[in-house]
Amino acid sequence: MNLTATIVTIGDEILIGQIVNTNATYLSKELDSLGFKINEVVSVADTQEAIRNVLSRVNGTADLILLTGGLGPTKDDVTKKVFCDFFNDELVQNPEVLMHVTMLLENYYKRPISEVNKLQALVPSKAIVLKNRVGTAPGMLMKSGNTFFVCMPGVPYEMETIFQEELVPFVKENLVKEYNIHRTIMTYGVGESLLAEFLQEWEDGLPNDVSLAYLPSPGSVRLRLSVHGTDYDLLEKKIQDLVDLLPNEVLKYVVSFQDEGIDKNIAKQLLNLQKSISFAESFTGGVLTQLFASVPGASAYFNGGVVTYATQSKIDVLGIDETLICKEGVVSEAVAIEMARNAKRLFKSDFAVATTGNAGPTKGDLNVPLGTVFIGIATPEVVFAKEFNLGQPREKVVQEAVSKGLLMVYEEMLKNK
Repeated sequence: MNLTATIVTIGDEILIGQIVNTNATYLSKELDSLGFKINEVVSVADTQEAIRNVLSRVNGTADLILLTGGLGPTKDDVTKKVFCDFFNDELVQNPEVLMHVTMLLENYYKRPISEVNKLQALVPSKAIVLKNRVGTAPGMLMKSGNTFFVCMPGVPYEMETIFQEELVPFVKENLVKEYNIHRTIMTYGVGESLLAEFLQEWEDGLPNDVSLAYLPSPGSVRLRLSVHGTDYDLLEKKIQDLVDLLPNEVLKYVVSFQDEGIDKNIAKQLLNLQKSISFAESFTGGVLTQLFASVPGASAYFNGGVVTYATQSKIDVLGIDETLICKEGVVSEAVAIEMARNAKRLFKSDFAVATTGNAGPTKGDLNVPLGTVFIGIATPEVVFAKEFNLGQPREKVVQEAVSKGLLMVYEEMLKNK
């Protein structure tokens, strides 16, 4: 039987969309890896009433209730008081926390501790204190019946530190260890419905305790196999045996047996081949470049990228012949080919990807339909481009063009193995 958990994130900034709720995403993934089934994720306002109501509602509904946010020293941070009142406890000064806050302020921030900062050392008298090595607000753990309640700060790096260094050891020691095993198979270049058709017989033969999910996104579909139990090695073997039975019609579209995008597989191929890549982008606005530039160690295979959005920049930066643009149009096979060829030359790379198109939402002065894009590929042997009509809206066009460009260059790399 699954251990269960509920995540409560506190803060008006989440409710009004001012920030993305990354804490909920992080905790969901980490709890899943520890064997928990997530009952719900809920966000509430920075008010005593909202926090009190959610504590009362979720009490007893899960093995573990995690709260983040509202533990600062200012008047709008009310979580700790409500948490303490919920357990009919009182706040007391914790000497270890006070010493830590004092040292942190004096050694790192170079200022003496204030009366406001001292409030951080107040914790419920019956709580287990979870040390916050990188901040001033400690985590707190208390129990109601069979439910453990944990309060942590909302600052992501502080919450993550407390979770990993303090809470994970506690969970492993005090709660029954169970496992959620997932295996994600990344496919590219095949639609969800056709994939389901190829997998029908295989899917019909799945054991009752194994579930399959289709997770489509532009240009790709992730297949996620999941199983839960107490014997880790047995669960892993069960999943692997099923993966080994995947039909050949599906395997030809598989780029990875891990939950990672095709860009990571391209990076691996480039490292294996000891080759490099570069990009020349127009309507994709640097999305391809950012995918590769954001990875530590990318300098081993990523030479550079350029966003030549305006027609004149394609002429001035990439050296595209103005006569060619006038004859063929800026959104054309010929221009995409020259963009890829010249990016490869400019950055002295082995492979290059180029994008030019009319992503919308208005046609402007372009002479091609909305959604028309050309993707150019340059390899050590050939340079070519393909035309696609990706429809609308603009975001969809950009996402699908990026996926198609990555798939095209990945397929060319496989020919160079």
